[in-house]
Amino acid sequence: QVQLVESGGGLVQPGVSLRLSCAASGNIFSINVMGWYRQAPGKQRELVATITSGGPTNYAESVKGRFTISRDNAKNTVYLQMNSLKPEDTAVYFCNFKNRLGLSYTGDFWGQGAQVTVSS
Repeated sequence: QVQLVESGGGLVQPGVSLRLSCAASGNIFSINVMGWYRQAPGKQRELVATITSGGPTNYAESVKGRFTISRDNAKNTVYLQMNSLKPEDTAVYFCNFKNRLGLSYTGDFWGQGAQVTVSS
C-alpha cells in the first residue's frame, strides 16, 4: 500500500502561479512513476503530466510551456508548478503513483484531490 497526501490548490486569479505537492509513503519500489491528472466538471479525467523515478517527463499539449513537473526522490515527493494559470485550468487535480516491477506496473494509487479554481 502507498499513501499520497496532496497539498496546494485554491482560488487564484488568471496569470497567477501555483504549486501543488504530493508526498508518497508506504510500500514504494525503487522504480516508479508519479503523475498529475485533472478532472473538470462534466469532463473526463485527463493526464496532465508524468515523471518517472529516472527523470523523463511527459506533458499534455494544453499545458506545455506553462506547467513543470518535478520530483525529489529523497523526499518521495512530486510537484506540479503551474504558471500563467487560465480559467480553463480549473479542475480537481489528483496525484497518481504506480510502482513498477520489471516491465509491469503494480499498484495504482491516488491522492485525495486538490481543487484549483482560476477566476477573476
